[in-house]
Amino acid sequence: MNVFYLPDAQEGSVVLPEEESKHCVRVLRMEVGDGFLVSDGKGFIYDATLEIPNPKKAVVNLSNKRNGYDHWPFRLEIAVAPTKLNERIEWFVEKATEIGIDKIHFFTSFHSERRAINVERFRKIAVSALKQSMKSRLPEIDDIVPLEKLVKKPFNGDKYIAWIDDDVNDNLCDVYKKGSDALILIGPEGDFSLEEANLAITNGFKPVSLGNARLRTETAALAACFTVQLKNQIQPSDFRP
Repeated sequence: MNVFYLPDAQEGSVVLPEEESKHCVRVLRMEVGDGFLVSDGKGFIYDATLEIPNPKKAVVNLSNKRNGYDHWPFRLEIAVAPTKLNERIEWFVEKATEIGIDKIHFFTSFHSERRAINVERFRKIAVSALKQSMKSRLPEIDDIVPLEKLVKKPFNGDKYIAWIDDDVNDNLCDVYKKGSDALILIGPEGDFSLEEANLAITNGFKPVSLGNARLRTETAALAACFTVQLKNQIQPSDFRP
């Protein structure tokens, strides 16, 4: 089933944005009466029927507003230092959207090799991933800020910093509690400096490991995202001795 994105969706007759209209009418060649789904990116899915196949302003009828399958009783945010190769962090944005995430932060730090990002491109990538994975929730994506500013932002939940250090023995999978809100810091390719790690710890971030493997930045960020989502989906009966 095809999914289209309309942030101001509501039941009744509505007009799709031009880009979505073009994809619907010219690319997919949909006709009057054809059905598909519409996501508002805020947690709801609608049944849609094409009424007027205009390639610039397609009119559709939306009905049966309902929660998407990707509703969860917790909040997941990941803050990551952009990689030198932009396509690697674009890959993270895409895959994290598919797995499920509420917000993505970007920050600069001492070892950062990229200090500017194209937020709008990241948002377009997230929209595309939302549609392909039939998600109802589109993650917020913030512009880049210094780490010193990010760690001082208020967050009503548990805060973690994934830091490679011999004294860090707690694994995220073990310390994260199912159902709790989480903000996880993922450092640049050169990792956090000692001063940065201490700054984060001073501001309430708990140092954690993501396992024995040495992961690249975007892989570590995705591993953290997957760990939280998986732990929230596993039931106690799923564990076997």
